[in-house]
Amino acid sequence: MAARTRYGPPCTIVIKLGTSSIVHETTHQPLLSTLSSVVETVVHLRSQGHKVVLVSSGAIGVGLKRMEIANKPKNLSGKQALAAIGQGRLIALWDNLFGQLGQPIAQVLLTRGDISDRTRYLNAVNTFKELLSMGVIPIVNENDTVSVSEIKFGDNDTLSAITSSMIHADYLFLLTDVDGLYTSNPRKDPSAKQIEVVDSISAIRAEVSTTTLGSSLGTGGMETKLIAAEIATAAGVTTIILSSKRPENIFGVIQYYNRTSPKTSVPTTPRESSSGRTSPTSRPESTNASRSASPSPIVRPPHTVFIASLTPMRDLKSWTTHTLFPSGSVIIDAGAHHVLSRRESGGRLLAAGVVGVIGAFASGQAVRIVIRRQPEGSTSSEDIETAVKVAAYADGEATTRPTTPTLGAASSLSSSVTSLEPLSRSTSSTALAESVSTTKTLQSPSEDDVVLVERDVDLDVIEVGRGLANYNSAQISRVKGLNSSYLPQMLGYADSEYVVENISIRIPPS
Repeated sequence: MAARTRYGPPCTIVIKLGTSSIVHETTHQPLLSTLSSVVETVVHLRSQGHKVVLVSSGAIGVGLKRMEIANKPKNLSGKQALAAIGQGRLIALWDNLFGQLGQPIAQVLLTRGDISDRTRYLNAVNTFKELLSMGVIPIVNENDTVSVSEIKFGDNDTLSAITSSMIHADYLFLLTDVDGLYTSNPRKDPSAKQIEVVDSISAIRAEVSTTTLGSSLGTGGMETKLIAAEIATAAGVTTIILSSKRPENIFGVIQYYNRTSPKTSVPTTPRESSSGRTSPTSRPESTNASRSASPSPIVRPPHTVFIASLTPMRDLKSWTTHTLFPSGSVIIDAGAHHVLSRRESGGRLLAAGVVGVIGAFASGQAVRIVIRRQPEGSTSSEDIETAVKVAAYADGEATTRPTTPTLGAASSLSSSVTSLEPLSRSTSSTALAESVSTTKTLQSPSEDDVVLVERDVDLDVIEVGRGLANYNSAQISRVKGLNSSYLPQMLGYADSEYVVENISIRIPPS
């Protein structure tokens, strides 16, 4: 293959390849033509100065072929055994293909548990950086042999999104057996239309069908790709769904979206966005870029692009939101919800905005940030009160516990990130302890303190974000609704005036 002209500055690129693109669904034979095309594409990207990470599924599929087993087992131990058998053969296959072109690779196996600890997370980031600086292609997969449900990423779409966030990638390419996101399943519906640009994932969920599952060997489908796109774009990574049958189209996509800053790559011409209007992030080229552009028109390869956030989530917030398993929940009021939704809040929660806690957690652990759901048919009389609370909370002057927060039942709950796990009435009620006296006393919490939740707190709550607790659950219960100046009196010390920090709000107030 002839060398390609490089368009624009070098980028950091993550390419995810699903099981259906690696092994045949029924024979389990490796799809060598597809794999060879991917290898050639990756090597040419490297020759142009791009840094590339490959996220590869397929260990269980390769294990099935090795053991001549027809179907993937349903039990966890069977899947883990096949993953152990197949992973070595899979990495050997990649090493053989890349070795033909003289490209060194490295195997990186991760679980959510590996990066839930901040130190281990940073070690993983540093390893990626070192491998890329050495010109090595890291090949990432989930360590299925030791993964259990509590520490699994769930699928490699999510793993690829978290990986792209970890290394601050410019592009995430999700290679699959279709060439983009469609309004319905294009294999069954001839009238299905491809959606070229998505600038609001929450809006697109109501317009497309994501009910189609992945292959019998895979774990995902289009829904998992929306989840991955939501995670990656929030971290500032432009996400592309592209056909694995034409991986060389990656070059055309990069050329098409070439900008001075790949983080804000957008189409050169306005296109219909997910909400049916011209994408607000579509901007004309600068004068200098226009002068240097090729006079011939640039052909747009078939794909769907998810526009990266222009205000990407900080690394620590991204780590908190997507890699930690929350240990409990903090219920906040409407004023705190509004303030935390503003970027200038810094993601820090004052005790004045806390209504209660659910479950038991320690200082430093991840917690869900939840609010109460507003019953259907309720009036908007609370809106004015909420506005007053926003001002009071922002000033840190609230000294009494505000009324319970609400979120309209007809709000954008359906737009929530599916990787977040909303609390249902049944699951949250089991975590609630009976409330003891609501009178606050000037004593330090003991080890036997019961998590305090008032009896009249509605158990129907909605997760709107996540953060890191600065105090344990019993301590936060003691200071809920109070001005931060009372923390030393109530707790005997005050390491921080904020009870929860590094909060990422994913569902804004309706």
